[in-house]
Amino acid sequence: MKLSLITALLIGCTCFAQNNTDTSLYMKSDKITYLTDIGSESGDLYKTIGHHGPAIENEWMALRIYFSDKVAIDVYNKAKAGLELKKAQWYPTPEQQKEGWGADYYKVASTVGLGGVKLWDGEKVVPLNPVTNRLARVGKTETTSWMEMISRGVPYKGKKVDILVRVTVFSGKREAKVEAFSLTGEKVQFVTGINYFKEFETKKGANYIAVWGKHPEDVAAEIIEVGAAIMYNPKDYVKNDDDGTQYLLISKPTKKLETKIISSCAREQELNTLDKLEAYIKK
Repeated sequence: MKLSLITALLIGCTCFAQNNTDTSLYMKSDKITYLTDIGSESGDLYKTIGHHGPAIENEWMALRIYFSDKVAIDVYNKAKAGLELKKAQWYPTPEQQKEGWGADYYKVASTVGLGGVKLWDGEKVVPLNPVTNRLARVGKTETTSWMEMISRGVPYKGKKVDILVRVTVFSGKREAKVEAFSLTGEKVQFVTGINYFKEFETKKGANYIAVWGKHPEDVAAEIIEVGAAIMYNPKDYVKNDDDGTQYLLISKPTKKLETKIISSCAREQELNTLDKLEAYIKK
């Protein structure tokens, strides 16, 4: 009886401690060997790296940062909870999607995507480009997976700054954390936000922006309604803007900024409407 109890406790601890997150970074020319970091002086390995940049996932979504002048954050939505990134490599076949796999329903275009980071020079958005070097890294802890993009030598207000963008997903937690750092020690104004398209629904609160609608994506087997939201501390920002394609948040001068992001879609069972997504954010 004691052995059975101990065995049960061990099994329970093993299940509880399981890390339901993962990372993915590899060269298109070598889909077998996974990397922990890769760099480029040009700042653009968009066509060289699998899924165009480093990627991470939790049970409900995968996220990637484009290794290019965009440094935008893109989303892979799932129909059911589970890890798919290593097998799907972001682009499952139409047959796999019909069998219940997720897909790339989200369209970033020329925006920040979901929680992507740029700079603000007081008058306009400044991309994290050109650079003297760009570096991508991925890693795991016991309960998380993370990815980083470091853009070095970005021209900003007559100087050059080094900016790090880190995205972390947590096992058992739907929302991801996005952090931006000024590595050179100077305070900068960061720009982040969330994009949207025509006929999208939008809900805003004191500390969040949530959107819902169909992205004009062309790589998925079908077009599905996608929800996304960014959660932030309003005290960190001096201005909100809407340029017709994205809601932008412009920060106060700072060395660090942190937001949370979340995404869901109509194919899943839990947060499959905007109202449900907003209710989750507000709880």
